[in-house]
Formats: sequence, structure tokens, C-alpha cells
Amino acid sequence: MKVWNAMASRMRCVATMRVLQTYLDGALDEVAAQRVADHLEDCRRCGLEAEVYAEIKTALGEQDRTVDPRAIERLRHFGEQFVRGDSAGS
Repeated sequence: MKVWNAMASRMRCVATMRVLQTYLDGALDEVAAQRVADHLEDCRRCGLEAEVYAEIKTALGEQDRTVDPRAIERLRHFGEQFVRGDSAGS
């Protein structure tokens, strides 16, 4: 019976990891989200993994997303050259 429990636990871990990002995005349906939440509470390894992913997601969300206007202008210029068929070196 112990082998079966270990195998069932690993299967729940795999299933949880498959939907973890969706869960963290809040995009899982209520039933699936509750199952993931329950598993994360019971499984230390998956719970820690979820914490790390959540911290990464938070850190990425806090990054400065401003773009240098000169970079936008260079990209626009490149696009215009491309549409005209100008060579890349011109």
C-alpha cells in the first residue's frame, strides 16, 4: 500500500506542475484551483515550487517596462527601410 500511495502522490505532483502557472495566473476553474491549492498545502515540495514561481512572477511584474524612445525610432526607421526594400546597410 505504501508504494501505491507514493505513486499516487507523484502523479498528483505531476498534474499540479502541469497547471501551476495557470493556477498562479488565476485562470483555473474553481474546482481545479481548489485541488491544486489542497495539493500545495499537503505537498511541501510542490508548495515550495509554487512559492518560487509566485516570487518570480511578482519580480517580473515589478520590472520597469519603459522603452527608450530612440530604440522605438530606430525600429520604426528599420521597418520603413524594410517596407521600401532598402538594403540593411543603407
